[in-house]
Amino acid sequence: MPSPTRPENLRCNFLVAPLGMHDQAPRLSWLLATDGRRGARQTAYQIRVSSKKNGAADLWDSGRIPSEATTHIVYRGKPLASRQRAWWTVEVWDEKKKSSVSAPSFWEMGLLAKSDWSAQWIGSNLVGGPEASAPAPYVRTVFNVSKSVASARLFVSALGLFEFELNGQRVGIDQFTPGWTDYNKRVQYISYDVTSLLRPGANAAGAILGDGWYAGRIGWRMRGYYGDRPRLLAQVEVTYTDGTTATIATDGSWKTSPGPITESDIMAGESYDARRELPGWSTTAYDDRAWLPVLTFPAPAIELSPMLAASVRVTQEIKPVAAPKKHPIWPAPVWIWDLGQNMVGRIRLKVKGAPGQIFKIRYAEVLNPDGTMYTENLRAARCTDYYTAKGDPAGETWEARFTFHGFRYVEVDNILEGEPLPDAVTGIVLHSDTPTTGSFTTSDPLINQLQRNIDWGQRGNFLEVPTDCPQRNERLGWMGDAQVFSRTAAWNRDVAAFFNKWQRDISDAQGKEGQMPSVSPHVEGVGADGGPAWADAAVICPWTMYLCYGDTHLLATHFASLEGYIGFLEKNSVELIRAHPTGPTWQGYGDWLALDGSGSVFGNTPKDLIGTAFFAYSTSLVAKMARVLGRTKDAVRYERLLDRVRTAYQQRFVTDAGLVTGLTQTSYVLTLQFDLAPEAIRPKLVDELVRDIEQRGNKLTTGFVGASYLPHVLTRFGRNDVAYKLLHQKAWPSWLYAVTQGATTIWERWDGWTHDKGFQDKGMNSFNHYAYGAIGSWLYAHVAGVDIDPERPAFKHILLAPKPGGELTSAKGTLDSPHGEIVSAWKSSAKRFEWTVAVPPNTTASARIPVPEAATIKEGKGPLAKSEGISAIKRTADATTCLLAPGTYRFSASW
Repeated sequence: MPSPTRPENLRCNFLVAPLGMHDQAPRLSWLLATDGRRGARQTAYQIRVSSKKNGAADLWDSGRIPSEATTHIVYRGKPLASRQRAWWTVEVWDEKKKSSVSAPSFWEMGLLAKSDWSAQWIGSNLVGGPEASAPAPYVRTVFNVSKSVASARLFVSALGLFEFELNGQRVGIDQFTPGWTDYNKRVQYISYDVTSLLRPGANAAGAILGDGWYAGRIGWRMRGYYGDRPRLLAQVEVTYTDGTTATIATDGSWKTSPGPITESDIMAGESYDARRELPGWSTTAYDDRAWLPVLTFPAPAIELSPMLAASVRVTQEIKPVAAPKKHPIWPAPVWIWDLGQNMVGRIRLKVKGAPGQIFKIRYAEVLNPDGTMYTENLRAARCTDYYTAKGDPAGETWEARFTFHGFRYVEVDNILEGEPLPDAVTGIVLHSDTPTTGSFTTSDPLINQLQRNIDWGQRGNFLEVPTDCPQRNERLGWMGDAQVFSRTAAWNRDVAAFFNKWQRDISDAQGKEGQMPSVSPHVEGVGADGGPAWADAAVICPWTMYLCYGDTHLLATHFASLEGYIGFLEKNSVELIRAHPTGPTWQGYGDWLALDGSGSVFGNTPKDLIGTAFFAYSTSLVAKMARVLGRTKDAVRYERLLDRVRTAYQQRFVTDAGLVTGLTQTSYVLTLQFDLAPEAIRPKLVDELVRDIEQRGNKLTTGFVGASYLPHVLTRFGRNDVAYKLLHQKAWPSWLYAVTQGATTIWERWDGWTHDKGFQDKGMNSFNHYAYGAIGSWLYAHVAGVDIDPERPAFKHILLAPKPGGELTSAKGTLDSPHGEIVSAWKSSAKRFEWTVAVPPNTTASARIPVPEAATIKEGKGPLAKSEGISAIKRTADATTCLLAPGTYRFSASW
């Protein structure tokens, strides 16, 4: 007898049991677990919200709602107060009319009003200079817990970075807290449950502060961009079992002292002198009489905001792939370790040394031909750590706290005697906590490595914001990179909350006239108008998150911001041509790093063509957003604007003969991708695009702007064969060239290193730059064959349509969608095709089986037409299509 459908994995605003919420109408979601039967679906739900665990629904009872909805159900109960916890369960009814109730989960409110904060901003009198940082301050206090504790919360923020400790134990596992925002406008705070860390009687609390993005280096700027020193804001709130409370807040009574971290900088690195350690500094037994009073600072006139996404965390440890190599460099030899993977994070160092012995640690992504560290591409970033030993004969272990590096190779000098310890170096991988959701494999090992490179590039650059690169003196939230990659990102990992937070950064960065910048958070020195394809991330990314996760709240929250942006584009265009040579705005970055013969990093595609194409595309997306949000008048207005922009585009850039100004691959790709040419002449444009590719020996020339769309355009317009030729191409420029050269992440340039020229321009040659990894979205949608139906987003209805081709004989994609796991795994051989698919509960799928009309098709062991869960079967010359109910299906076809 079938078991009832069960609700599991309860989430609130994409997070599991979040603390510190400010949203009075959070969105509740869950997954459905079944016994695997076909057709399993939800027919109704009932949400109950209580002020007590397993209590009556005194906050909200939705009542029984006939609906299949399992995502983004808006809480419509009583307003919640600061610090209040809401417990919730959901009961679901399935298609068999059986019901099941979830285990309880909760969300908890943070400090909603400024008056909830009694803490003061505190810091040290230590201040660094434009180039030199000061020692990291330690701050502490002692307080008394006088009664039995029911619960305790730590609310904590910093201008800079912090690690907080209570009674000698670190609070939480987050790194680089409270994250990076535009500190001129807002700073985030974090809430922790610290009940288990308190004890009766005397307790000690303290924190270590790092310069971070606030007081350290950002991009190519000197230190102190936002402020001169790190500062802490914290309060521990204790609720006793008798209902009384006590608050321990940062104020002038706290004490401070420098410690062993003599400098900490994200770009430069960290220096640590173990002789200056402060054993037990966050315990009550520690003698702090030599410490000085902290300084207090006025509260900055910025918003103190809740976290919207998970922090950076340690996600993996990597051991070297071989023993280190000794290089006899003057004046003393160095040892170099190969971790086998270009990664982002830090190392755990284990050494033995005399007191005062200094170990210098350098990092590199690749090696010079002579085996030494290639660091020229780091530009002005020192990327060097220093560890000074205390002389422990048993050995010493150290990890940096407030810096990160992008590297595969680690060099350590001053190992004076014998060999390094066997476990001297371990790689500690750091990135924003975005759990894995997708996988992709094929019969081609090179393509499999390409997929690994795509994911590792994403992991390394999704650190607080989507950066361009993790190693040189840049590491900024470049918007062009993020918009081309966002669809790929949402397959590989759960990035819904991550992009919600970053869209808030984008909104903060928007100019007064509506313009969007190149980087978010915005940093002076980078234009306030990001220009075509970069500024448009403000529109493209939230629309992509809507498609992937069904997040209408994100669209609604930022719709006014996006309206302002479209208004800016319209106002500053010249007869609706954006980035016109005579116009008032910056023309942008062109097709960045294209190899179409221009000799310029901007490529040959006209900037006004790119600008107007993205003006049209962004306008079309805002019109679609308006439709989704029920803003019909706005939708009509933007649809009419789109028509006018399209007409202007055609008149300026497209000829009746099917030629597009610039005659570059990107010119044709953008025109086709955004439907900007009259439908009748689109085949001519496709022919011109293919001709250009083929006359170059099946090679692409596209840069950042065109590369992500190129294979999609070819497949959409019937030239999947050419898309596969580009995929399999191994000579540069191509996606696989770097793979054949041993790359383990995506390169910034198609020719970052070549046999004939060596390294590219050292001023811009990152070996971990995910933008060209945007090919992933095509691999998943067309090779694996799993795609989104825009009319029913978030994979509520799934488009399953693999397009085998090229040299591949198999491919498999899996995705943990908002509704459960989707699987598409196919194998092909001479006149035979096998395909296994899984459709999660509560969804449907359209399946396209790519076999001739005469093929004999079975599902399982029986004929297709008699298989449970399959309907609307239709045969055509090159495929059979059908609709699938939830369940797992195994198709086999022969002819």
